[in-house]
Amino acid sequence: MRTHGLVLGKFLPPHAGHRYLINFAQAYVDELSVVVGTLKNESIPGALRHHWMSQLFPQARVLHLQDENPQDPSEHPDFWNIWRNSLQRILPSKITHVFASEAYGARLATELGATFIPVDIGRQNLPISGTQIRQNPWAAWSYLPPIVRPYFLQRICVFGPESTGKSKLANNLAKHYKSTCVSEYARTWLEHKQGQMTPADIEVIARGQLAAEEALAPIANRRLFCDTDLLTTHIWSNFVYGSCPDWITTEAQKRHYDLTLLLDVDVPYVDDIVRYLPDERRGFFERCEQALIDNERPYVVIQGNWQQRFAAACDAIDALGEHHD
Repeated sequence: MRTHGLVLGKFLPPHAGHRYLINFAQAYVDELSVVVGTLKNESIPGALRHHWMSQLFPQARVLHLQDENPQDPSEHPDFWNIWRNSLQRILPSKITHVFASEAYGARLATELGATFIPVDIGRQNLPISGTQIRQNPWAAWSYLPPIVRPYFLQRICVFGPESTGKSKLANNLAKHYKSTCVSEYARTWLEHKQGQMTPADIEVIARGQLAAEEALAPIANRRLFCDTDLLTTHIWSNFVYGSCPDWITTEAQKRHYDLTLLLDVDVPYVDDIVRYLPDERRGFFERCEQALIDNERPYVVIQGNWQQRFAAACDAIDALGEHHD
């Protein structure tokens, strides 16, 4: 007889313990269904958790159960009938084995006419839980899969006019906090073009900046440092060309940063092949600050010499504290 296993969970969020449970189950049965049970009022959107689990376990059948079911037998006298009916409605065939790291798995298996297979009930192999992660995700960072980590990152954007030390500061902060810096894609692209810029370059730069941030977020360590962002591209496009593609404006408004470090122009201008506005830095700074205000983004103005800039940036970042969900 072909065996069909079930793992049921909230995966709020997915962590290393879940990976062990599901990998164990996949090695035990012929086919595995993973049911992600979610409620509308939970802290992490159900659709996102279903996406995470689908990406993490492509060989399993990952199903999304959105029924607003009771979460404990004490909440409803018909608790087990409700859950049995929900599961049988979405599962494609009869379950032969139920895998769980909690005691409820035994009763669930009985309800489904299946065999219960307990897996690391005492959490001896991987001492972690979703509750622990929600309380302090940074303390449990090593237990989070890379696909989940961007959700819990602090994103720090280094922002402002040309030749104010953005790249230097962003890279030094990433080294100081043992994390990753997203380089300014405009420089990468325009150096490739020997500094020749046209309106068509704006979309290439925006897509490159967005792609770099998304690609580096899963490998960042708790904080991600971004040397500029799409709001910078939006401001630059309007400042230089008088317009900006609508999708860049929309995406710039959607993106979230926990803190923006706005660099002032109180340092000497240093010319190079991809700097264009030596006499417009103050005006560009004012536009940058107004854009941050208009978009209700928390920011700190960073001034002074290089040592003072770095110290002020670290003080502002440390004042954020750790990122808890």
